[in-house]
Amino acid sequence: MKVINRIKDSQEFVFTVRKGHVLKHNPFLIHYINNDKNVCRIGISVSKKIGNAVTRNRVKRQTRAMCDSLVEYTSHTFDIVIIIKADFLDNSFDDNKNILNNLLSKIGITK
Repeated sequence: MKVINRIKDSQEFVFTVRKGHVLKHNPFLIHYINNDKNVCRIGISVSKKIGNAVTRNRVKRQTRAMCDSLVEYTSHTFDIVIIIKADFLDNSFDDNKNILNNLLSKIGITK
């Protein structure tokens, strides 16, 4: 995921969570809203309840890899915040990828 496709600013995270629409499934909570940029941007949030820093960074790397293979960044204009829950660790990578694919296809941004 390129830097231009990431949400880094905490105010943008808060705006997307408060004003956006919500999709829920067991390991993911997705907030999304249209933006005025020309690209789709994604922010990933992992709670400290998931584990130590090494585990949280591994979960973020896996989620970024899933998003890179699933999302068409240039053809849509959404800000998406993906909040990862503790159930993420109970599933395999492929199971989590399928769940994320189903959720993102409801928004309509998958390849």
